[in-house]
Amino acid sequence: MGVDAARGADGNGGTLDSVAPRKGLVRRLGASPRTTIGAVALIVIILAAIFADQISPYPPNQQFLRNRLQPPSVENWLGTDHFGRDVMSRIIHGGRVSLQVGFISVAIALAIGGLMGLIGGFYGGRLDSVFSAIVDVLLALPAFLLALAIVAALGPSLLNVMIAVGVANIPQFARIARSAVLTVREMDYVTAAEAVGSRDFRIMFKHVVPNSLGPVIVQVTLSLAGAILAAAGLSFLGLGAQPPTAEWGSMLNSARPFIRDAHWAVTFPGLAIMVTVLALNMVGDGLRDALDPRRRD
Repeated sequence: MGVDAARGADGNGGTLDSVAPRKGLVRRLGASPRTTIGAVALIVIILAAIFADQISPYPPNQQFLRNRLQPPSVENWLGTDHFGRDVMSRIIHGGRVSLQVGFISVAIALAIGGLMGLIGGFYGGRLDSVFSAIVDVLLALPAFLLALAIVAALGPSLLNVMIAVGVANIPQFARIARSAVLTVREMDYVTAAEAVGSRDFRIMFKHVVPNSLGPVIVQVTLSLAGAILAAAGLSFLGLGAQPPTAEWGSMLNSARPFIRDAHWAVTFPGLAIMVTVLALNMVGDGLRDALDPRRRD
């Protein structure tokens, strides 16, 4: 009986609790027009970043000084900047940089914060207290100020921005992972697995982690939006991507002196940030609703 409970009714080491909620996940996501619009927009942005070299009309750093600060036209759909570079081409390539920074920084936060939450929530005791104290210290500063302090200490570069934004997001992942693990830790199938002598490593990664992924996945999508905003903010302050790298925050910073004469050089990179963050938030909200057990059929 204990072995059956540990393996679950699907016979593959899972549980009915982990299988049943996923049956209608895609249907619930597709039923929300808001989530669908956000997902389509996000897919378009990601594909544009992947195929930036093929779809951008000009190289992102190619200068045409005679055409500097030209408004949108047939040759330059979104106009040119103060060096005569095509704004549309730089936005497309800048999406690649911004998404890369967002994904890598969130991966850092997920790896460190998720592991802290998993170990602390599973074992509890003094180890959990130490991890909780570290999280409390990191939460003592606003995330952006913490990232700003780290980049200022390490020096301006994209790599340091990824590290800084990743470290600043560790507390959110640690807390959410710990909360999810504490809930799953008390489930019957985990107790049954312990009763039949399963090792802690197997219990954690066979039973606890798969059934704790819901809130963590939602946090990943929401943190991606925050990470892209934070990276753009740091680049806007001159601490992130350095010229001539095409990055949305850096584009805003370099075009800021010309905002009255060539507003398009600021408007369109700002819109790119807004649309990307909005799409990620829409997808994150849809995932949160779809994974909410109170909304399941």
